[in-house]
Amino acid sequence: MRFGLSEEQTLLKDNVNRFLEDNVPLDKVREYADGGSDSTIWQGLSDLGIPALLTPEEFGGVGLKPLDAAIVAESLGQHIAPGPFLGSAVMAPFALSNSPEGFGELLSKIATGEHRVGIAFGEAIARRNQASVHVKDGKVDGTSLFAFDAEADSYLVADQNKNMFLVSADDDGISRSNLTTVDRTRRTVELTYSSASAKPVSTDSNLFDRTLDLGRVMLAADTLGAAQSMLDQAVEYAKQREQFNRPIASFQAVKHMCAEMAASLEPCRAMVWFAAHALSDVPEEARLTACHTKAHLAEVGQFVSRTATEVHGGMGFTDLLGLHYWFKRIGANRQWLGAPEFVRSEAAILQGVD
Repeated sequence: MRFGLSEEQTLLKDNVNRFLEDNVPLDKVREYADGGSDSTIWQGLSDLGIPALLTPEEFGGVGLKPLDAAIVAESLGQHIAPGPFLGSAVMAPFALSNSPEGFGELLSKIATGEHRVGIAFGEAIARRNQASVHVKDGKVDGTSLFAFDAEADSYLVADQNKNMFLVSADDDGISRSNLTTVDRTRRTVELTYSSASAKPVSTDSNLFDRTLDLGRVMLAADTLGAAQSMLDQAVEYAKQREQFNRPIASFQAVKHMCAEMAASLEPCRAMVWFAAHALSDVPEEARLTACHTKAHLAEVGQFVSRTATEVHGGMGFTDLLGLHYWFKRIGANRQWLGAPEFVRSEAAILQGVD
């Protein structure tokens, strides 16, 4: 049995990488990190059909599978590209297309990149600082911390009971405040609700779990791409940097560091691919595999980011190389939608281990 990417998936990956190489250089990322907009990047990705990946064909989408989305997520992580991919192209289209409420018109707008949807799932996963979300009679009150996408047109909000609602960012009853996080390549916000209109999406906890699993696998794929880029940069730097008239790549200690990074990271690619494949084709294994993949990539990503920075020596801590953007992105992915300790706890419960 051959387990790998199809010709179409390889072409998708090449097209996305080509666009990102041409349009999202490090200077563009720095510009966004300093307060710029990601609108031109998202428009370019929209022209490639990225927001339409998981949207069903009847709503103007492409109707592909999570594995295809994971391929794109890996490329985005490799280039630390800003953008609302996680919410607008992955989690929101999946939840809305499986909702019994009917969101056909909105899905069509999402598929073209015209409408951006952020994700506010934190309070359904693990509450922080007593933040909570309460919905009654179609009105939502409370607070969502660390919601994805500061520029979203609406937010997919989940309460403590895993009920999902759609809240417009233009509603008079919602306010958002930018939150400062370690990752400056993507922005998160605090949402405060005061009798804001909340349109029901689903009361099915299973749909929430499936949407969450999808998001976790995408974050793992993003970490995979970012870690691979850091490894590649470390190897290239070691070939060029000289000490004692020799490239440091010839030193045994540096060789071991690079080899250990490569040995730890390479099996993760198949793990991410299978986790994404399981979401659509092996549902009985999907939840557990998503948990293990998110947790394992968080740990491996942390190791690779630290070791790659060490290979660069003092240069690795400067803004000149910009290595810290990948380092911090991996660190943020580790925490979003569940830290490895928390996700492993979920996996233990799924396996019947107390």
